[in-house]
Amino acid sequence: MKEKLNTYVINSMNKKIFKSIQLVVVSCFIMLGTTTLVEASYQGDVAGWIPWWTEDDGVRKVAKQVDELDVIYPFVYEVEEGGKIVAKADLKKGVWKDLIKKAKKNKVEVIPTIAWFNGEGIHAVLSDEVQRQRLVKDIGELVTDNNYAGIDIDFEEKWSETKDYFSEFLKELDDELGRASLACTIEARMRPEHRWLEIPAEIKYANDYEAINRHCDIIEIMAYDQQRADIVFNKKRQGVPYSPVADIDWVEHVLEFALEGIDKDKIMLGIPTYGRAYDVTVAADWYRDYKRVASLNYSRIPELAEKYDLKIGRSQGGEAVITYFPEDSVWKIFNQLPTPEGTPKGYEAAAKALLVATYAGVEIPVRYVEVSDSKAAKDKVDLAKKYGLKGVAFFKLDGSEDKNIWKLF
Repeated sequence: MKEKLNTYVINSMNKKIFKSIQLVVVSCFIMLGTTTLVEASYQGDVAGWIPWWTEDDGVRKVAKQVDELDVIYPFVYEVEEGGKIVAKADLKKGVWKDLIKKAKKNKVEVIPTIAWFNGEGIHAVLSDEVQRQRLVKDIGELVTDNNYAGIDIDFEEKWSETKDYFSEFLKELDDELGRASLACTIEARMRPEHRWLEIPAEIKYANDYEAINRHCDIIEIMAYDQQRADIVFNKKRQGVPYSPVADIDWVEHVLEFALEGIDKDKIMLGIPTYGRAYDVTVAADWYRDYKRVASLNYSRIPELAEKYDLKIGRSQGGEAVITYFPEDSVWKIFNQLPTPEGTPKGYEAAAKALLVATYAGVEIPVRYVEVSDSKAAKDKVDLAKKYGLKGVAFFKLDGSEDKNIWKLF
């Protein structure tokens, strides 16, 4: 009897132990699965430009989540005539000071942007050795005096004649900065057949990709503001209004072209967080002209959708889209017309305008809005992951972006 009791106790204990082992094993698998999901999320660097015109509340919102970033680019410095650097916001005061302090506390690199949008002025300074070297020295002192992790150079609208001078400027600046990072923001470049109907015999670029790759530690490609620039995609996407911020297929095209001259582990893919509104002239059988009305923050598209009782659609390029007749439009009566069969969601008003314009031989304006939201951003993040890039950089972060963007990381 005693032996049977001992056997029962031992068997019972074994069952408990076995169940405990099962529980531990199952828990391990659950934890492993959770870890796998976390590891499957984006692991590259995440950066964002915070522009000087952002309101204080916008800077505060970024500061609350700055620890989720790896780099911030305060977009506050600009170059004026003669190569003088001016600050549009004081990074040592108020909300900007708080942002910088929290960023550094959380080991987020602070790399301010120096912007310049005057091709003539850029050429005048960079082609003059004395002025160029003075600018290089000024930038070096700016980085050292403020203990920045580096500097981001965003010189746009450069002339092709400035290309070699710009390369020399980057070389000198790279030497001046020493261990501090030199980041270079450059415009998106398309293959010739995407830009010209008749390709020029000689193509002159304002940026030397090989030199930029050699001298810059970080290279942000502004893969946005596509609009109507790409003639191949304009034709491919015809049938609905098309003037995107950044069509995902176009972004991949730009990226693949850039990778022919730039190392993937230096590239930060620029991702937009804003949108554009256009008045499109709808003529018989086509959407003829695009007049830009405004730049929009993400929040504007759900507001407009609610105001006009619209369904937000998705463009072929992956962005949020709506079309409508504004309340002051004489054509708003067309809202009462049935939507043509097969019309993609978001393009209802445009399809109605095209139907009437084609049938009656008249021209009708329709409002068209396309915005880069979190879904569009995720597509670009996935692209950065696919090509093994250094990371992604958002323009812009100021509290007006789709809040779900922050959940991508």
